[in-house]
Amino acid sequence: MHEQMQDGSLFTRAIEHGQAYLRGISDRPVAPDAAAQAALAGLDGPLPEGPGEAEAILDQLAQLGGPATTAQVGGRFFGMVNGGLLPTALAARLLADTWDQNAVVHAVSPTNSRLEEVCQRWLIELLGLPEQTVAGFVSGTSMAIVCGLAAARWRLCQRVGCDINAAGLASAPRLRLITSRHAHSTVLKAVALLGFGTDTIEYAEVDDQGRLRPETLPALDETCILILQAGNVNSGSFDPIRACCEAARAAGAWVHIDGAFGLWAAACPNLAYLTDGLELAQSWSVDAHKTLNAPYDSGLSLCADPEAMVAALQNSGAYIPTSEHRDGMQFTPEMSRRTRAIDLWAALSFLGRSGVATLVEGLHARARQFEAELKQAGFSVINDVVFNQVLLEIGDEAKTTSFVDHVKASGEAWIGPSRWFDRPVVRVSLCSWATTPADVARAVAAFVAARDQG
Repeated sequence: MHEQMQDGSLFTRAIEHGQAYLRGISDRPVAPDAAAQAALAGLDGPLPEGPGEAEAILDQLAQLGGPATTAQVGGRFFGMVNGGLLPTALAARLLADTWDQNAVVHAVSPTNSRLEEVCQRWLIELLGLPEQTVAGFVSGTSMAIVCGLAAARWRLCQRVGCDINAAGLASAPRLRLITSRHAHSTVLKAVALLGFGTDTIEYAEVDDQGRLRPETLPALDETCILILQAGNVNSGSFDPIRACCEAARAAGAWVHIDGAFGLWAAACPNLAYLTDGLELAQSWSVDAHKTLNAPYDSGLSLCADPEAMVAALQNSGAYIPTSEHRDGMQFTPEMSRRTRAIDLWAALSFLGRSGVATLVEGLHARARQFEAELKQAGFSVINDVVFNQVLLEIGDEAKTTSFVDHVKASGEAWIGPSRWFDRPVVRVSLCSWATTPADVARAVAAFVAARDQG
C-alpha cells in the first residue's frame, strides 16, 4: 500500500473513471434501467478471504456501480431538490478527501478551522445574517434543524434557570413547538429526536400556496419555538418571515427558519424579497448541496446566539486539544466528520457574490421556462412558480404514478410524485447549474410523450 500511495496510478485510474462518467452524463438514461440495477448483483457475494487487486476493484465499481446511479450531476434530474455539482467544488472535494482531515479541532486540521471561519463570515455577508452568527458544518438540513432547535431549547430553559444539559427532559420546563401544517418532515424528525414529541406541535394554517397564515398563529410567549419555512418543498413558497418574526420577538419566542434550498434566495437581489425579515430569526438551517451545488454532504446550521449553540452542542474531554482558535466540534453534534468547509470554500470562491446570485436566478429562470412550456403543452401547473419548484396535476393516483413511471423509463428525466392538499401531484425541482434551456425542452417533450401514452 505504501507503493500505491506514492505511485499514484490507482488514483489516476479512479479519476479517469470519473471523467468518463461525467463526459457521458448527458447521453445516459437519467434513471438507471432494470438491467443496470440487476448487474449490481456482481458487487455482492461472500466476504473475500484475502486481499484483492486494487485496480480490478476500481474497475468493477465503475463498470457495475456507475450505470446504476442516477444522473444527478447532469441537467435533467428534477427530483428530491437534489443539487448539481460545481466542477471547482468537486475538484476541491477530491483534494480534501486526499488530505483526509478530521474537522474536530484546530490542532487536528488548521486548514479546516480557518476555512470554517472564512465560510462563516462569507455566509453572513451573502445571506444578510446578524454579524455574531456562528455556523456549524453538518451533513444536511435534517441535522441542522436538530442543532437549531437544541440551541433554542437550551436558551429558553436557561432563561428560567434550568440547565437542560444537566437536568434533562424530566426536569425541563414545558416548551411549545409551533409550525405550519406544511412543515417539512425533517422538522418533525428533529422534534421527535429531541424528545419534544410530535403530538405536542401546535400548527398554524396555510394558504393555497402552502405559506403560513400569520393570523392563525396561536398566542406566542417566551416558552415558544416558532419554526418557519423558506421554500416549501412542493410549491417553493416562502412563509411571511418578517410578520412572523416580529410577532415572535414581541413575545420573547425563538424563531428557527428551515431554508434547506430557499434560504439562498437572500443572496439574489431579484429574489431576496422572498426572505424579507430573515435576519430577525435566531437560527437557520440550509444546505450547500442543494441550491449552491456543493458536493454531498454539506449542510449548515446557523445561529445568532453563539452561547446557546455552543452550550447545546459542545463536547469536551481531557484528551482533546482545544485552543483559542475555532474548534469545529463546538458547533456540531459530531466530533469526527469530514472537512466540508474545504469544498464549500472552493464553491464560494469560484462563484463569488455575483456568481451565487446568477446561479440562484438561473434556477428560477429554468423553473419559469418549465412552467411556460408545460402550460403551452396543455399541462396544469397548480403553483405560483416563485422560486425553483413546479407542481403538476396529472390526474388520480394511478394516472400520476403511470406518468412518473413513463418519464423515468424514457431515460429523459427523473421526477417524483408528491401530495398537495391530499391530491396526487408531480413535483419538478430545478436545482442544478447544469440544466440548460435545451434540457428543459427535452424534458417537456418526455412529459408530453408520457401523458399521451397514458
